[in-house]
Amino acid sequence: MISFHSLEDRIVKTFIARESRSEVDRRAPFAPEKPHRLRSIGRIKPSDAEVRANPRARSAVMRVAERTEVPA
Repeated sequence: MISFHSLEDRIVKTFIARESRSEVDRRAPFAPEKPHRLRSIGRIKPSDAEVRANPRARSAVMRVAERTEVPA
């Protein structure tokens, strides 16, 4: 996912964070945790050369996540 604005990036960032962590039910601490659907890999920002060539690229962020085997 590539986002070009900080508001877009926040939505993408929270979605990936929410879907890439395991959840434990506090009311049933001994129940098995729900597996996560995504595995967060990282983010990529434009290089200095790319920003010099295209100044509007400075706010672009590419966030990378991989789907796991858990069904949607």
